Amino acid sequence: MELSHSQAVIRLRDIQAELERLGEKEDLTVEDEQLFDELTREFAEVDDHRRQMERRSALERVRSATKAVDRGPAALKVERGTPVNKADGYDLDPILNPDSVEDRRFRNPWDISEVRQWGRDPDEVNQELAARALCAIEKMPGANDQIRESGTRILERWDDRNAYIARLILHTSSPAYMRAWCKKARDPQGADLTYEERIAWQQAEAFRAMSLTDSAGGYLVPFQLDPTVIISGDISVSEIRRVARQVIATGDVWNGVSSGAVSWSWDAEASEVSDDSTTFAQPSIPIYTARGFVPISMEALADEANVTATVAELLAEGRTDLEAAAFVTGSGVGQPTGIVTALTGTASELTAAGVASFVLDDLYDVHGALGARYRRMASWLGNTLIYNLIRQFDTSGGGGFWTNLGNGTPELLLGRQALEAEDMAGALTTGNKILVFGDFRNYVIADRVGMTVEFIPHLFHTANNRPSGQRGWFASYRTGADSVNDGAFRMLKTG
Repeated sequence: MELSHSQAVIRLRDIQAELERLGEKEDLTVEDEQLFDELTREFAEVDDHRRQMERRSALERVRSATKAVDRGPAALKVERGTPVNKADGYDLDPILNPDSVEDRRFRNPWDISEVRQWGRDPDEVNQELAARALCAIEKMPGANDQIRESGTRILERWDDRNAYIARLILHTSSPAYMRAWCKKARDPQGADLTYEERIAWQQAEAFRAMSLTDSAGGYLVPFQLDPTVIISGDISVSEIRRVARQVIATGDVWNGVSSGAVSWSWDAEASEVSDDSTTFAQPSIPIYTARGFVPISMEALADEANVTATVAELLAEGRTDLEAAAFVTGSGVGQPTGIVTALTGTASELTAAGVASFVLDDLYDVHGALGARYRRMASWLGNTLIYNLIRQFDTSGGGGFWTNLGNGTPELLLGRQALEAEDMAGALTTGNKILVFGDFRNYVIADRVGMTVEFIPHLFHTANNRPSGQRGWFASYRTGADSVNDGAFRMLKTG
């Protein structure tokens, strides 16, 4: 890294302070010895660089003065003062070239080779990686404001002590990696990758190999194109995701903490406090693998101006469709546990009074059966066919005033938002679960960032095993979901 003069001077002072700190220690560890030698060599290199700049600057002043003398007194008066010379760094733009070496490094946050490892506390290194990742999110190409906001939220809330998400962002969001991934989408061999793109690709591959040991392979999707980031940016059409609690998992299982309400008590002055402790639980949600495949003809691949963005949209849309069913009726075996599956057979399940039917009173029963602490933030979930039946309850325009619903999908039912889910039962068959009412913050969706895509250069017809003139992307991502507090819900089923 080429330092300006002011940066070199500040760096020399920093090195001196660190060397003095090490010199005050009575016993140096092996790491301290290595750091001392490394800093000593760096000091010599930076000091030599500083001297060279000063010599060049002095020589430039001599040349400038000589030229002024040759042109006469008038020119000498004009050219007096410090000459502007980009080579010596004295007159560089202070914004683009800050005095701080650390600030200058963040002009390219993706160059993690600048992160010094030796002699530093691991937490300090991870903090620098997180700061770089935040800077990278602001600079990463191909992202809109929603994706940047989503990426920032994911990093700040869910990164672990090992800075897994920060490292993932730095390896997969750089302009070089984005260009390399786009080129690989057209040519899996990557014959036209530049040196910078090839290095970025190799570093991301090394990170995937070390960090995603449970992955079956493939290439990491650029962070800004990862459906997990896109869907988390409040642009998902999944209505359950809008109200559920969404978390990011960095392992095979998401482990949370839940508890009941804290019990308070009235105690007399100077008396022993009563036992008001609450019981903590540790819900866990397994993370499951989902896979998708996107075929495309070679002609369409050649003609498409921005095929990578299109593929990212297709992956996100396909993922939303897959999850729509899983978050409602998912079995929990090899796939997320749906909210209906989680509540089936629990005390939260209520049965309508009629046989293969339900009436207005059943809605009020479900509404009243949910505790007030959950009712304040509760939502309804049902099929639009069930909502259409509810519209027919009040025919006189006043008897069931709170259930009067407007045109289209209702926004409110008994004062709470009504969400639509096509995978909820839409018929009044005996035993069908037709409505869920509850605080969906107690239904947790755990996503794992780091979708992988493997490029298939040629697809073959099954009949004669001949090329079909198509290529494809084989994608894989991981997610899980489950209720962590069944008491926060009530589910109505037909009798």
